[in-house]
Amino acid sequence: MVTQVVMPQLGESVVEGTVTKWLKQKGESVQEMEALLEVTTDKVDTEIPSPASGMLLEILVPEGTTVQAGTVLAWIGEPGEEIPQGAVPIAQDLQTKPESIPQRSEVESGLVMAPSPERQVGFISPVVARMAKEHQIDLSQVKGSGQGGRITKKDLLAYLEARQKQEPAAVAAQPIWETPADGDLFRPTELVFGQPLPEVTAPTQPLSGRLIPFTTMRKAIAEHMIASKHTSAHVTTVMEADLSRVVAHRNAHLSEFAQQGAKLTYTAYFAAAAIAALKAHPLVNSSFTAEGLLIHPQINLGIAASVGEEGLIVPVIKHADSLSLLGLARAINDLAQRARTRQLKPDEVRGGTFTITNHGVGGSLFATPIINQPQCAILGVGVIQKRVVVIEDEFGNDALAIRPMVYLSLTFDHRILDGAAADAFLAKVVERLENFSA
Repeated sequence: MVTQVVMPQLGESVVEGTVTKWLKQKGESVQEMEALLEVTTDKVDTEIPSPASGMLLEILVPEGTTVQAGTVLAWIGEPGEEIPQGAVPIAQDLQTKPESIPQRSEVESGLVMAPSPERQVGFISPVVARMAKEHQIDLSQVKGSGQGGRITKKDLLAYLEARQKQEPAAVAAQPIWETPADGDLFRPTELVFGQPLPEVTAPTQPLSGRLIPFTTMRKAIAEHMIASKHTSAHVTTVMEADLSRVVAHRNAHLSEFAQQGAKLTYTAYFAAAAIAALKAHPLVNSSFTAEGLLIHPQINLGIAASVGEEGLIVPVIKHADSLSLLGLARAINDLAQRARTRQLKPDEVRGGTFTITNHGVGGSLFATPIINQPQCAILGVGVIQKRVVVIEDEFGNDALAIRPMVYLSLTFDHRILDGAAADAFLAKVVERLENFSA
């Protein structure tokens, strides 16, 4: 009897995955529960076991293809068995009826259907639904390039780019202002030389060199970064903090934490300070929606972790506001270790409400990180350096001292926060670090 190999739903909110590698080829034998293929979801690699023993009769989804949960990937059976004619992939049941654009709670829950006043657009991912709402896109006007005409995030980005190219044509007919050469203060004029700026086109002659194909993770990172820039109004503010108390506390408790199975890193202190600031400024723990700001009741803290040359992944500590410094240290150690060994589960990189990225591990002083959508802000932590600073004693006298200092950068969504609110949040992070007490 032939058996379907189906794309599983690898997490509560994971509705699609990309087939990255088939570990068995057509005609090869496979044992039940033996690793059959590798799937990537949100930069997390997972091996899918075979549901039965037999021969791999047919592979329906090639490597590099993204499909939704429930899609039939392959057939397993005995040599010579025929695949049933007219078999319908399970995932097609999800495309039978369209519904209205979902509320955010529906988007986060996983399966989403798109509106279709003129045509049925079928299944779409939570990312696509969220982008459509934020940019007020009628999905019935977007041509899908995914399997079965499914609309992907790439399709939405292309649609937005095309729409933005059309908008300058309407603006060109209206005058803009520039300083003239005849002494008048301002006067209306056309665009530069009366024409819009020319588009940059690809070179007519192909460039020589060695082509390195993009990995699935690198493609996902590129898509997320561009989507974030298209979505949020990015602004970055920078402050510095004196870590004298943090360094002293860490040195005094290293062995104690080690005895309890936790490596006490500075990241745990930055996490604790960020949590305290998020509690004091809940607006930073929010997301922008078409209906208004969605304030998250819990703090799910994303901690960016490097996985080598392939890129970066952001595992999430759920309900981080309920953890002590010891609990944060344990969670950070666990997630970082499993990120490096590719053992994270898809749900462990989803649902973050605020992110910390420690770019200082490479010696960077400060940076302007890109917001991890749909979050409001991201905290960048620079390298900890001993620097000469001016301090003031209890009598108001100034003196020079050597202190362990760090630059902290907060990139925030200017649609949600203004500069004063962002500075108040970052100042709270600095205050918590400079006056740290467990």
